Amino acid sequence: MKKGVFIVICILGFLVSFGGGVASKLFLKPKAMKKYSVDFTDQIGSLKKDLSYGDGEANKFDLYLPKDNSRSAYGLVVYLHAGGFTSGDKSGDAGMLSWLCSKGYVAAGINYTLRTDTNTASVLSQSEEIKAAVPKVIEAAKAAGYPIDKMTVVGGSAGHTLAMIYAYRDGADAPVPVVFTFGAVGPSSFYAQDWGIFGVGTDTQQQREAGASLFSVMSGKTITAEDIADGSYLDKVKSIAAAEWVAHNPVPTVVAYGAHDRVQPFAASKRLKRALEENHVDFQYFELPHSGHGLQNDDAISIKWMEAVEEYLDKYMPVQ
Repeated sequence: MKKGVFIVICILGFLVSFGGGVASKLFLKPKAMKKYSVDFTDQIGSLKKDLSYGDGEANKFDLYLPKDNSRSAYGLVVYLHAGGFTSGDKSGDAGMLSWLCSKGYVAAGINYTLRTDTNTASVLSQSEEIKAAVPKVIEAAKAAGYPIDKMTVVGGSAGHTLAMIYAYRDGADAPVPVVFTFGAVGPSSFYAQDWGIFGVGTDTQQQREAGASLFSVMSGKTITAEDIADGSYLDKVKSIAAAEWVAHNPVPTVVAYGAHDRVQPFAASKRLKRALEENHVDFQYFELPHSGHGLQNDDAISIKWMEAVEEYLDKYMPVQ
């Protein structure tokens, strides 16, 4: 196989695997988990759609406001959608956002500019959009009569990556304290040796060039095969490698990963677990031994994961 063709296949393989159908197939829940997805009604609260936080076409968020507007302060939960950084929409998380609002939280689903064939959007640029969006979300909530005093950020797959980046990298500078993050199957580190499922590694020049191209697309920075060979690429991908930022803002964390994930390298999630351990974070890490990216084959563990999410929400962001 010609070198250039191999590199293109590696990148396309990642984007197709991560983007195509992930948003619709992620988190296939057993009946017992239906409680975490509800239809929004005026008995839950009010919903403001497509509020702007920037000039980009995708720079919009939905704001879910609980029925009780009498409290002096509210906790905010920001949910970032899945879709492999190339697809998905905040509307796909309406059930979860409605459930969070029904518990008394202000909830927000935020869109971000998706990577396409005609733009240079990257995980880095998407994370910067989320950082710009959060103050606007908090301002909109306050203007509606819901002052925010703390927040949680969460997501699935690509959204989980962006949520972790915000919590660990940007959370210390957030307008209100980030007290918790949770989610599932989001890539959190970019060591080439972990990404073998996409033909990436350090053993051959061809693999180094494939890794350089893939990580350049994701990081929005120019990475060369030489960078892969000498390890300097790790500095260039650090801005999107959430596990590398845990020490910066070691907030409580609940995560879940499938051991047979062929979209997000499972080995990368182990680096996240080590970072949480080394920084003495209050965390729970759920490994689903029979599941892939959709967490669809270990229902009992999936339920325990969400029960832990509820426990941490009650502990770190209680509704009072």
